Amino acid sequence: MAFKRCLWGALATVILATGCGRKSSLLLERRARGPVEDVSQVAQSRIWVLEPVTQTQSQDGIEVSVTHASPAFLREFFSREEIFGPLAGQVPYFLEQMVFYVRIANTSGQRIRIDPSEFVLTDDQGNQYHVLHPDYTTALAEAKAPFSTATRGVLQEARPGYFGLSLPVGKLMGGGSSQRRFGLLAMSTLKEGYLYDGVVYDGLVAFWNPSAEAAQVTLRLTDIKTDFNASDLAQRALEFTFRFTARTRAS
Repeated sequence: MAFKRCLWGALATVILATGCGRKSSLLLERRARGPVEDVSQVAQSRIWVLEPVTQTQSQDGIEVSVTHASPAFLREFFSREEIFGPLAGQVPYFLEQMVFYVRIANTSGQRIRIDPSEFVLTDDQGNQYHVLHPDYTTALAEAKAPFSTATRGVLQEARPGYFGLSLPVGKLMGGGSSQRRFGLLAMSTLKEGYLYDGVVYDGLVAFWNPSAEAAQVTLRLTDIKTDFNASDLAQRALEFTFRFTARTRAS
C-alpha cells in the first residue's frame, strides 16, 4: 500500500509538471498592447503572407534588410546542416508567431548598438506587439506538448528510487526535443549588443501573430544607437520602419 501511495503521488507530480492542459504562466500574460477585446484575436495559428517579402533601407552607413520568414523560409533556413549541424531539420517557431529575418550591415565608420527587445510590430487594428523572448517559444512548445506523450515517456523511463519511483528529470522537462529547440533559438535569434564598423550581423525576431483582421503591419527597428561619446553615451538613435500589406491563407 505504501508503494502504491508513492506511485500515485509520483503520477500526480507528473500530471502537475506536464500541465494537464494548463498553459505556462508566460502564455497567460497579455499578448499585445491594444484594445482588450482584441486580445483573443492575436497569437492564433495562421499562415501570413506579407508583401513585399523583403525590404532594405539605409541610414548613415547602416543598411538594414528585413525579410518575412514564412513557414517555407523557416524550413529552408533551419535545414542547413552547415550552419546548425546535428540540430538541423526542426523549425523551433510556431504558426502562432510572425517571424522576421533581419540583416544589419554596419559601414558607418563607428560602432553601433542594437537592442531587439525594443523592436515593435504594429497593425492597422490599433494593436502593438513586442519581440518575443525565446522563453515564450519554449513555453508555447510546452503548452502544445501532448499530455499522453509526455507522461508515457516519463513512465517508460521510471526507475526505482527513494520513494518507490524515481522520475528522469530530462524526460519530465521535455528531454532532447526541448533542448534541440532551445539550441536552435539560441543560435538564430537576433541578440542585443554592439556592432563594430564593417560587421554584418543577422538573426531572427518573432512576435505573436497580429489580429486576423489586419491588412497592414509595420515593423519598427527602433533605438539603434550611434555616435557614442567618451562617456559611452549614444548621441543619436535611429529607427527603420518597414510597412507590409498582410493577408492570411489556409494552412
